[in-house]
Amino acid sequence: MNDERITKLEELVAHQAVIIEEMSAEMAVQGEALRLMQAKLDVLARRFVALEESAAPDVPVTRPPHW
Repeated sequence: MNDERITKLEELVAHQAVIIEEMSAEMAVQGEALRLMQAKLDVLARRFVALEESAAPDVPVTRPPHW
């Protein structure tokens, strides 16, 4: 292999290493954002269920009048 080709390959590898590090950092940021959104969604879902349960009165099961 000639020196120019090796140099180009080394530059390419170095460039790809930088890109991989940047992508990894961005994925970590997005993972944290996703974790926070999931926690908020869980809280909202629990609140919704509690609200739904308190708003719906219990309907007694009775026999229809024609029985």
